[in-house]
Amino acid sequence: MGLISLAVFFPVIGALIILFVPKKNLNAIRIISAVVTFIPLVVASYMWSQFNYGMIGVDTESQFQFVEHLSWIPAYNIEYFVGLDGISFPMFWLTTLISFIAVFASWNIPKAQKGYFSLLLLLVTSMLGVFVALDFFLFYIFWEVMLLPMYFLIGIWGGPRREYAAIKFFLYTLFGSVLMLIVMLALYFNVQNPLTGGHTFNMLHMMQQSNHNDWLAMFDVRLWLYIALFIGFAIKVPMFPFHTWLPDAHVEAPTAISVILAGILLKMGTYGIMRISYPIFPDIAAYTSYALAVFGVINILYGAFVAMAQKDLKKLVAYSSVSHMGFVLLGLAVFTSAGINGALFQMFSHGMITAMLFLLVGVIYDRAHHREIEGFGGLAVSMPVYAGVASLAFFAALGLPGMTGFIAEALVFIGAFSVYRVLTILAALGIIITAGYVLWTMQRVFLGKLNPKYEKIEEINGRELFTLIPLAILTVFFGIYPIPILNLMKTSLNYLITLIP
Repeated sequence: MGLISLAVFFPVIGALIILFVPKKNLNAIRIISAVVTFIPLVVASYMWSQFNYGMIGVDTESQFQFVEHLSWIPAYNIEYFVGLDGISFPMFWLTTLISFIAVFASWNIPKAQKGYFSLLLLLVTSMLGVFVALDFFLFYIFWEVMLLPMYFLIGIWGGPRREYAAIKFFLYTLFGSVLMLIVMLALYFNVQNPLTGGHTFNMLHMMQQSNHNDWLAMFDVRLWLYIALFIGFAIKVPMFPFHTWLPDAHVEAPTAISVILAGILLKMGTYGIMRISYPIFPDIAAYTSYALAVFGVINILYGAFVAMAQKDLKKLVAYSSVSHMGFVLLGLAVFTSAGINGALFQMFSHGMITAMLFLLVGVIYDRAHHREIEGFGGLAVSMPVYAGVASLAFFAALGLPGMTGFIAEALVFIGAFSVYRVLTILAALGIIITAGYVLWTMQRVFLGKLNPKYEKIEEINGRELFTLIPLAILTVFFGIYPIPILNLMKTSLNYLITLIP
């Protein structure tokens, strides 16, 4: 078994083991879950130490690293084909980290813990699989498997409106998946394997325009296929106007699932655009780039304004994610080195920052049993440590220099300004709005007169700090010294830019 397979499938092996553990043995279930998510983190960290930063990673199999390539269903040329490059590795590593943290954030799940942790581990395997798959059929399987555990994790362990939120999430994502399936089949029947001449699901073969037949080479056909595939990914981002499932899912989901949803799942949409849409349809990507930039700016401003209007702390963080993913879309639209590197860096950065924010919301909800912003006040007096960590996370979210959010947004603006000057100026207004709702929220929750109800509220504990401190350290470290991430991804991303006409 290769390193990728070990990291991807170890969690689902743990899920199978948990099924044989008596449900009363809660500590064993927790420990198994922690161990089988820690192993992929160790493996991924080792892979990072062995990563060759100079490899390109899009054109041929040899330019991907840690490749495993086996025949799976030979009758239809379906392969078990996995590998990592500078585009996929940052999110792969971050997924292992957040998955490990999510286990500890789930420590106090009140019911059916055996089922919860089994589904959580299945979700981890499916997420990791999305970032490593290089066969479209395999990619689609991991993408679809992800729906099932997420649906039940929200629908069973969520809040009062959990069934509604779970069904809405499922239907939205399933609609996008159907569009993706149509495009996948169209590509399969119209792209030739250059070695055998048969049909192929190999995404690297699909990326080579010389393998496309005459029908697939028609501009109108490619445009419609690109739009269908793009909608499938845009729903996951979520891009306006496909975003309405997100606030409901976040508000009703358990804390750890909100962390995974915002930290990893949203990034799969933009990852799919970079991994599949752009290399397979580079001409259409260039043709539609201005529209993508416009939607990016809409996401930034709309998400920020709606976040400012929220009274529920968790919903505020959810809409802030809509806004921050707009920077990713804007960076992806400009095809400059700074812009597209900023987009991927924003995906990595926002994954850590939003994970911290949802963890912090979970901490206060466990104690106060509500999330109404106006219902707090003065918490910095009774919870100074919590207030300190929360301040770091909020300042990271507004893009304070010295933290990863600033580096990501600065790169996006540098890359976008020379291409779409007016749109970039409008997008920059989002920073002001973000600062407004972040500072206003901090004032209402932590400053002012202490609400008498919370004079004796319990301070954040060691387990909760264990989930937050690693993310806080990385947010500051990569904000001051972003070179390790930028070096990791720049070669693959710069090559991707050369594919766009």
